[in-house]
Amino acid sequence: MNITSQQLHTQLQSSLQPFFLAVEDESASHAGHAGSDGSGQGTHFRVRIGSQAFMGLSRVARHRLVYDALQQFVDQGLHALAIEIVEAPV
Repeated sequence: MNITSQQLHTQLQSSLQPFFLAVEDESASHAGHAGSDGSGQGTHFRVRIGSQAFMGLSRVARHRLVYDALQQFVDQGLHALAIEIVEAPV
């Protein structure tokens, strides 16, 4: 199965109701690296996300929430996930 940015976006939107969310497929930049399947897509992603669900949680706990929300995609071959947490606007 080819994993897409839109699939990750939809899952994160549903699971964490973020106030900010951007998902970028960076797989093409990792061609030839571990975890690359040679297609140039669907294996390496960057997620920028901000959610009220992160309030009061450590960085590790915030990242765990994101990984938990995307576990089905990890099981399908998502190899690398760069997570950037966006703080709530004041």
